[in-house]
This record gives sequence, C-alpha cells and structure tokens, in this order.
Amino acid sequence: MVSKRGGKGSQGKKKVRRGRRWLLGLGLDGADGHVRITRGENFRLFGGSRETHEHMQEKVIRFNEEVAKRHKTLDQLTKPEIDDIAHKVGMKD
Repeated sequence: MVSKRGGKGSQGKKKVRRGRRWLLGLGLDGADGHVRITRGENFRLFGGSRETHEHMQEKVIRFNEEVAKRHKTLDQLTKPEIDDIAHKVGMKD
C-alpha cells in the first residue's frame, strides 16, 4: 500500500510543496554599523541606513494594506496584481 501523505505518489511523481510568498527588502546604504532586520507578515527587511530601513517599512506596510483591501493573501495574488500594488505604493516606477 502506498501512502498519499507525501513522497512519491502511485505514478512515481514527487509532490511539489510551495512555500509562502513574501517580500524581501535589502538596504545597502547602512554604513553606521547597525544591523537592521524587520520581519512582518509577508515581508523580511534587511540592512540599510535608518532612513532607508524606515522607508522600506512604510512601503511594505502600505503593500500589506492594499493586499488586505483586496481580501486576499499575498499567496493568492496573481503576478499582475502584485505588480499593480507595487506600482500603487511606490515600489515600482
């Protein structure tokens, strides 16, 4: 008997498991020696000066607010929807 809980199925195919989507912010202008890391729902932010890190925080908070307005999670958004929200909150020009 073959278990259907994971591993290979009856046709020998591996079950593909997708991870959760999240936004990644990297600040590369932090020269003051501080290591800034912020984790939140749907995002991870690393580095940057105080000003840059705060700017990234504002953008991801606005991004999450827009996702919530659509009554979806980040995982449920299509790529065009992600692009639209990113443009709307100023992540893309």
